[in-house]
Amino acid sequence: MGTNLPRSTEANERLHRVIPGGAHTYAKGSDQYPEGMAPVISHGRGGHVWDVDGNEYVEYGAGLRAVSLGHAHPRVVEAVRGELEKGSNFIRPSIIEAEAAERFLENVPTADMVKFTKNGSDATTAAVRLARAATGRNLVAKCADHAFFSTDDWFIGTTPMNAGIPDETTEAVVSFPYGDLKAAEELLQRHDGEIACMILEAAAAVEPPPGYLQGLRELTTRHGVVLIFDEMITGFRWSAHGAQGLYGVTPDLSTFGKALGNGFAVSALAGKRELMELGGLRTDRERVFLLSTTHGAETHSLAAAMAVMDVYREEDVIGRLHALGDRLATGVREVAAGIGVGDHVVVRGRASNLVFGTLDEQGRPSQPYRTLFLRELIGGGVLGPSFVVSAALTEADIDKTIDVVAQACTVYRKALDANDPVPWMGGRPVQPVFRKHA
Repeated sequence: MGTNLPRSTEANERLHRVIPGGAHTYAKGSDQYPEGMAPVISHGRGGHVWDVDGNEYVEYGAGLRAVSLGHAHPRVVEAVRGELEKGSNFIRPSIIEAEAAERFLENVPTADMVKFTKNGSDATTAAVRLARAATGRNLVAKCADHAFFSTDDWFIGTTPMNAGIPDETTEAVVSFPYGDLKAAEELLQRHDGEIACMILEAAAAVEPPPGYLQGLRELTTRHGVVLIFDEMITGFRWSAHGAQGLYGVTPDLSTFGKALGNGFAVSALAGKRELMELGGLRTDRERVFLLSTTHGAETHSLAAAMAVMDVYREEDVIGRLHALGDRLATGVREVAAGIGVGDHVVVRGRASNLVFGTLDEQGRPSQPYRTLFLRELIGGGVLGPSFVVSAALTEADIDKTIDVVAQACTVYRKALDANDPVPWMGGRPVQPVFRKHA
């Protein structure tokens, strides 16, 4: 395939000229890719995408994990097309809003009510606001080991990109480590009567230690704290019923998104009726302005969500994601070990949600080595900042990826032997999203 992307280079310049950062999501920015190797996408189908230069790629992490069934899935496209001619937004709720909510609650039976919106940040912030209103408390406890919860001030103010956010906003946020029940208990005791909610992903790069989620459930109940599971990723990758269904622990509130619409904009806040009704019309308590979005219930996005849930119910999507991920993880580990970089190119996470790590000579995470690795992947026709699979990938796609990884590992070994990845980087290193200066 090569590394010459003239049309993508031109398109990136156009993007940066009219869009701050050159993308509408920081994680899609050109700074996340090697210099001169940030393809601009023309179209996608199934598990593949094509750039504006005409190059075809096996794609991972599609739509930042949003497209779990593959691009332009026929069932989803058909459902969306069927709604488009009926109109997409009215002065009163459409009947599809009730149908989609009922379908969602059948799929996630641990919740009593659901409210749809367009993105995950709105849903998680609504959960935090609801918890504060229900408890009359101000502090939010967030898991320190989980990368992202919201674009809103309460979370972004805790990252290095906190410009424009008042200190008092983030002074109301405290953190706790994942998997350490004693640390959670100490935090709740230290701020007894002050914490409104604890928010975390039920699982991420590592599985929850035995008894951890159950222990959190007991602790938060005892201290009157609202337990929130961010299921944006786990919701349709760990199980079709969410991580809460898989692990058998019911939070008070939970948020879903990403794969819920297979790329269409729909997310959800779900939870216990007594909490959710605070944002409704059937409560005697002070009302909460929960979620009120002009486009929150666009009919075609809700149709997409129902189609996705139908596919999950009728097909073993979760099983396929895990089978593909297992094949990929095993193959990558084998070739990395065979080439002598098994301690440097590492694969982590659940099979349905794999990420890779690139470690330097001392075993430390390295952006220069990540740059080298991504450069070789893209040049070999594999695009993705992770190894997160979609169900549309084939065994042949996985095998091709393993072959490309083997080529990348050969270059990686040369860089390790030289104690210098720079000659193979092709320019500046890729950057972390959260950083103080561009």
